[in-house]
Amino acid sequence: MGSTSSTLLKIPNVEVLMQETGFSPAHMIRLHDRFKLRCLFPQDFGAIKELAMNPIGDRIIGAFFCPGKETVDFHTFVKILAHFRPVDKNRPKEPNSPEPINSRSNKLRFAFQLYDQDKDGKISRDELLKVLQAMLGMQVTEEQLESIADRTIQEADLDRDDAISFEEFRKVSPEILHSRCFIKV
Repeated sequence: MGSTSSTLLKIPNVEVLMQETGFSPAHMIRLHDRFKLRCLFPQDFGAIKELAMNPIGDRIIGAFFCPGKETVDFHTFVKILAHFRPVDKNRPKEPNSPEPINSRSNKLRFAFQLYDQDKDGKISRDELLKVLQAMLGMQVTEEQLESIADRTIQEADLDRDDAISFEEFRKVSPEILHSRCFIKV
């Protein structure tokens, strides 16, 4: 038991990090032991088979890196990983504490950012089409992809500006996004 405590003490601000991410002390130790390095580079993520095979793996890898930064530190790494954790509906909500990173709302914001590549706060038809092309590849025709993109924009674009804002993305039924855009929330 003592070794667990001493290992946790090696991680700066570990209590805050566990509160923000929902990771247990055992998870934090395992992640810290695996991290080993002071920072990670994009190619380190590219070596992960699941990301290399994922059609939007490059976008997921990009989510770990701030614009202009070519490395990611342990705290940033853990916070991004927390988006992939299941929502913990039984986790007690501490008063005045920030919303957990793996909340439904934060997961949606993370997914939204994977689509919004130009970071203008909207998913354009072209951005949606690029994700669909990456995910479906040669399984469907270009005409079918365009039809899916057009229908999705038409149904999700509540203010009729030919793009999907985060609020529209959040409000649109998960069935539409999941069935057409392959988002799991």
